[in-house]
Amino acid sequence: MNAQNRMNYIEITRPGGPEVLQLAQTAVPQPADQEVLIKVHAAGINRPDVIQRTGKYPMKPGMSPVPGLEVAGEVVAMGAAVSGFKVGDKVCALANGGGYAEYCAVPATQTLPIPQGVDMIHAAGIPETFFTVWANLFELGQAREGATVLIHGGTSGIGTTALMLCKALGIRAFATAGSDHKCEQIRALGGEAINYREADFAEVIARKTENKGVDAILDIMGGSYFNGNVSALARRGRLVIIGFLGGSSVKDFSLPALIDKQASVTGSMMRSRSAQEKAEIAQALKAYVWPLLDQGHCLPIIDRVFPLAEAAGAHRRMEEGEHVGKIVLKVL
Repeated sequence: MNAQNRMNYIEITRPGGPEVLQLAQTAVPQPADQEVLIKVHAAGINRPDVIQRTGKYPMKPGMSPVPGLEVAGEVVAMGAAVSGFKVGDKVCALANGGGYAEYCAVPATQTLPIPQGVDMIHAAGIPETFFTVWANLFELGQAREGATVLIHGGTSGIGTTALMLCKALGIRAFATAGSDHKCEQIRALGGEAINYREADFAEVIARKTENKGVDAILDIMGGSYFNGNVSALARRGRLVIIGFLGGSSVKDFSLPALIDKQASVTGSMMRSRSAQEKAEIAQALKAYVWPLLDQGHCLPIIDRVFPLAEAAGAHRRMEEGEHVGKIVLKVL
């Protein structure tokens, strides 16, 4: 095969630690009828990539075994049914896997123009986190101007994105973190920080909201935080679960506590959403969030950039838990 038809990518050689991520070569993917082929300049690192690497992510038919859920780059080819894009367009996209590579085929409906003045590194940190935050905090969680919310993991890519959007949209946001340094970062982003190592977050919420609670909670912890989350909710509040870092089951929970508040518990996983759902989220982002990004607001905070070949180091950085904002792979 001609060298131009080959590309470098990161292969998960077997389930395991970061060392199983190895640089390899394969054929450049060809876009399907409704896809664009992107020459990848940069790709974002996300927690689901780590879970996939360990063999614990539920892979469904059509999902790429190559990790990587968000990319930024240049359109180099398009499927026959694609309209609205042309070769040479600078774009960022939510990928269905395959982002840790020099080329990635992505549904056109999940592809958006890079906001004005934004470089490829920052653009690569936009899609996965902004799709996730918008779909969960603003759609499922119904966060609106004047609301009060709680965000767990306030210095993660998800957390920093949520905090910036809340500040821009007039929403009071509390956020948890495990160190004084991270709490300072939360405050710098306009949030009210809670160091979970020093205080019970539910008690802090009760005190600071005069026992009213918060209207919505965006939770990456799951089981270990469930009781505290319900306690921290306001009447008719919404708990939106998007991760299980604290376990996937709940013990000794009293259902009357949930019923008394008429609270709702929901959640979602971006990969399990349909193509139509993802397309609708993309359009909502373009309408409501892209104008903010075009003005230079709410841009991703970049923690560290690694070359593609050092994807293992990027995963180690994420698993250490010391990062603030996004970790990105530089591909080109």
